[in-house]
Amino acid sequence: MSSNPPTGVTTAFLFPGQGGFDGEALRRAKERHPQIGRVFERLDAVTEELYARRISEVLFGERKADLRDLLDNDPWASQVAIYGAGLAAYEILAAQGATPDVLAGHSLGEITALVAAGAFSVEDGVRIVAQRVAVIERQGGVDGRMVALAASAERTRKLLELVDEPLLAVATENHDEQTVVSGPAKILDRVVAIAGQLDVGAIEIDTPFPFHTPALAPAAPEFAAYVRKLDQHPLNRPVYSPILQRYYEPGDVLADLLAEHFTRPVRFAAAVRHLRESGAEVFVEAGGRAALSKLVAKVTDGSEVRSLPTLALTGGRLALDGTLEALREAGLAAPERGGLAELLAPSVPSDVFAAYWSERGHMVLELVRTELDAFRKSAEAERAEPEPAVEAAPETAPAAPSASSASEPRPEEYDRERLFDELRTLYAEALEYPEDVFEDEVQLEAELGVDSVKQVELLSRVSSRYGLPPRESGFRLATYNTMGKITDFVLQQMNDQGAHAPASATG
Repeated sequence: MSSNPPTGVTTAFLFPGQGGFDGEALRRAKERHPQIGRVFERLDAVTEELYARRISEVLFGERKADLRDLLDNDPWASQVAIYGAGLAAYEILAAQGATPDVLAGHSLGEITALVAAGAFSVEDGVRIVAQRVAVIERQGGVDGRMVALAASAERTRKLLELVDEPLLAVATENHDEQTVVSGPAKILDRVVAIAGQLDVGAIEIDTPFPFHTPALAPAAPEFAAYVRKLDQHPLNRPVYSPILQRYYEPGDVLADLLAEHFTRPVRFAAAVRHLRESGAEVFVEAGGRAALSKLVAKVTDGSEVRSLPTLALTGGRLALDGTLEALREAGLAAPERGGLAELLAPSVPSDVFAAYWSERGHMVLELVRTELDAFRKSAEAERAEPEPAVEAAPETAPAAPSASSASEPRPEEYDRERLFDELRTLYAEALEYPEDVFEDEVQLEAELGVDSVKQVELLSRVSSRYGLPPRESGFRLATYNTMGKITDFVLQQMNDQGAHAPASATG
């Protein structure tokens, strides 16, 4: 491939890096798209070889694994999960007739993009991702982290000059108002403190190690030597590198260039602008969450560019459904045939069913899950029911109250202050924030940086914990953007159905 942009660029597929995994969205998509199972079967063969564990068992087993769990317990699994989700999304899109003009990846996602373009086999892609983790761990894990600052790259560099630490670096330039810094943990504490004095917001990135920092330079040669032993194939479509700021070319030694990723920054905003200038009008995020989709929207604000997520939950629905529909309407994917429409409503026109499913599909799935769960509990209760006693208790004997009924609060006893405290604890534990930052009026996204995908996930946890009914189709997440509003919403739902929280609500 040439370093010049390909002609006729319309659609770009983007592959996410750190943080680009949504376990619940991936599980939901797996129920309807066989490509996910097939991709992860290929990954399983390698992870079983390297770690004596199948990544599918980690991600799709009885215990639901989210990104935070993976980072805390299995750093390798977090990286393979991000890679696998990206490839799976790509295979689903391809099966639906969506063909990108160019591929690009964000950090780790650049490995996924190269594999999707045929540079390496799917299995060797896993080996590359695993080796990336292994060489860093052999360097002692590099005691560091990554922090996103709400500032431009220029302002961030000036801030880093105040600290004057050679191992600190601008790791990623996401857009004009967000720059990621990577480096030693203790030094980053000072950076965050200075940023606070300057009223610059700071949010820690979900990643097992710092990336794109001079601290990783010693690990790069070993990594390059390993990748050189793998078979490299010609690319079957253009891949643009936000790190190299150019297209990959036929003569490139990918092992050496991928090793450079350890220390070079990701200039994502510049890459998006370059692709936009080349003619790209549709950016599809092939992977988990919707972080890149939001970044593209920020970078291209005011233009006609469409930015579409896939394996993310938006408003409780799988974003992939809406993205496929949008691509079909634009003529960038094949018309929908068969599937759920044929199974559930064979006489309904496909466009009518697609519109219905886009608006009400999440309600149908939630109802089915609720009914199945109730049926399962009923069946288990019947199996566990003891044989009737031979002698019945005297009719006049009063029934003794159970310990649980005595300890559970009555609906009228459940007040707002108690509920607020429980919700604050739940959110603080899930986000690893101090509880005191969740004041009644603090805005979750604007002030605390909690994106809408995470808010949906947390609200789903709340609904499950307090036994709330399915949310109505007109529900808007933006209406409940503070902890106080969420508390009032939950309390209203509980009052409407006369429910009360379980005794272990905060456990």
